[in-house]
Amino acid sequence: MDGYKRFKDREEAGALLARKLIDFKNDIDAIVLALPRGGVPIGFVIALELQKPLDIYLVKKLGVPGQEELAMGAVSTSGEVSLEKGLIGRLEISDSDLDELIAEKQVQLREREILLRGKRKPVELSGKTIILVDDGLATGATMATAIKGIKKHHPKKIIVAIPVASRESLDLIQKEVDEVICLLVPDFFYSVSVWYSDFRQTTDGEVITLLKKSEELLPAGHQSDGYR
Repeated sequence: MDGYKRFKDREEAGALLARKLIDFKNDIDAIVLALPRGGVPIGFVIALELQKPLDIYLVKKLGVPGQEELAMGAVSTSGEVSLEKGLIGRLEISDSDLDELIAEKQVQLREREILLRGKRKPVELSGKTIILVDDGLATGATMATAIKGIKKHHPKKIIVAIPVASRESLDLIQKEVDEVICLLVPDFFYSVSVWYSDFRQTTDGEVITLLKKSEELLPAGHQSDGYR
């Protein structure tokens, strides 16, 4: 792929990112926040290596009606919305159709949070160093929405850690956070999946298992209280 080496899988990408993030092992306020589902296996490896709490932050892509793979924005459970207004205008999607789609996605997100989190409370984000993780950035809309929501909790700083990103998405995200650690920025991006030899879909069951395992493996005294 244009002379760039692909990642074997998400676990390898997480291990490589963990090396770049090792200084945060000494930051008592650091936590790892992963975007489900694909960001969780990567976040698990990072959290394990740094001995930090792992949690999830849910964001859902807003797909163009009839062309769901084409993202026109994203929405989070906390109500944050990012929109590709140029694309929406070109496709002449009405405000009412857009509002209906956003409301539908927010309901789905709340249901998924209950499924993935169960009785486990979200970690406290206020005053924390957030290491925000996903398996890659294509448009950056999902990550931008997550950042917007996380900022409402007044973290100490936000560090975005990603294995691969398009140049456009990286430029977008770098303006919004304190630091971005990205291992690969290809000249021709194509898609996130292209840069992994194994890009099998992460299942809900795997997310639930990794969250539970991370909590069990966390050293005593490192647990974070949930926020209300």
